[in-house]
Amino acid sequence: MGEFELIRQYFAAASCARTGAGVVLGIGDDCALLNPPSGNLVAVSTDTLVAGVHFPEVCDPALLGQRALGVSASDLAAMGASPLGFTLAISLPQAEADWLQRFAAGLNQMAEQCALPLIGGDTTCGPLSLTLSVLGHVPPHQALQRSGACVGDLLCVSGPLGDGAGALPLVLNRSLGDSETERYLLARYWAPQPQLGLGVALRGRATAALDISDGLLADCGHIAAASQVCLVIDQEQIPYSEALQRIYRPEQALQYALSGGDDYQLAFTLPPAQLPVLQAEGWPIQAIGWVEVGQGVQLQTATGHRITPAVRGYDHFERGS
Repeated sequence: MGEFELIRQYFAAASCARTGAGVVLGIGDDCALLNPPSGNLVAVSTDTLVAGVHFPEVCDPALLGQRALGVSASDLAAMGASPLGFTLAISLPQAEADWLQRFAAGLNQMAEQCALPLIGGDTTCGPLSLTLSVLGHVPPHQALQRSGACVGDLLCVSGPLGDGAGALPLVLNRSLGDSETERYLLARYWAPQPQLGLGVALRGRATAALDISDGLLADCGHIAAASQVCLVIDQEQIPYSEALQRIYRPEQALQYALSGGDDYQLAFTLPPAQLPVLQAEGWPIQAIGWVEVGQGVQLQTATGHRITPAVRGYDHFERGS
């Protein structure tokens, strides 16, 4: 199968590749043509996923398609951007029809769920890797950034933490899920749910935000550094899913929530008056701490003691991170 036939059959023909609002010209020319709402800024983010590094070399291609786009789209949610489109550059050892069909189906499912049309990309022969660029739009001065947290703000999250890390042992063991609990955790890993609607709702309300990809401690550290404040996390307020608590002991669940990563929930700072307003609108957000004068991230334990965790996020070029 040739490169252009591959593109036409598995990607250009997908329902997510249709032009629509914001997309004037999609797949088939040298460039896509986009038309974001007048006056809006364009938000762009790129992620590369490599077999054996970001996902197991042997895995369900449909699940891989879902995960690849879900992880990337989460960056748009973190900025409060509305979806505009995405590109896919894929390197494949060989063009296997069954693998491509299943991958494209999973990708299409997540694309339609996120309202993100596929607008272009590239294919090449080589070790399996995926590079996705997602594009969104946001009104001027309303993009969520990491640098605006203010002393007195609450630190909030959009949902339960630790599920992605809790699923990883199952993923590495190639488990299909022997129970409803395991299937829930596997779904949280393979089909992360980008919080796109909440991101838009946080415009003009949250003072700083990001998505939790490297773990709560590491990612909150990014907000603290950019905003030049101290973020205090109350250990007792961290939310967990029933599935995570059913499988793991409390200390392991806490470790996964603090430093496991792969949750793709939003962490954000919020003036206290805004929390009940957002909750009344139906957003299941929860305050887990607050912003103080200082620097870095502190963890307040169940006994009320403060510790400064030494855990950092993953660094591809530094061992032991």
